[in-house]
Amino acid sequence: QVQLVESGGGLVQPGGSLRLSCTASGLTFSSNTMSWYRQAPGKERDLVAMITTAGDTTYSPDSVKGRFTISRDNAKNTVYLRMNSLKPEDTARYYCNAQDPLAMTASWGQGTQVTVSS
Repeated sequence: QVQLVESGGGLVQPGGSLRLSCTASGLTFSSNTMSWYRQAPGKERDLVAMITTAGDTTYSPDSVKGRFTISRDNAKNTVYLRMNSLKPEDTARYYCNAQDPLAMTASWGQGTQVTVSS
């Protein structure tokens, strides 16, 4: 059974930083492209960052580029999202996603809440 467990969310002031972690089990982590998404109330779930299996390629949309950094440790089955210069509009529930293109499987975690407020 695949499990993705996110942690590291919380309440932070504008301009602050957080590091989210997502630890995976029940899958071949190194075969999965890993991503972070976020969803604010009443809005769609949007991609925040993506990292390829070996960690040599990442992608982030312009809304977070330069502020958010995705990384992974395949030895620990864990993907991270470092978030700097947080803004109130970054407030959302953040979800971890794993996709194995060869096995054609996709999995989601339960999410971790990030609230940016003074």
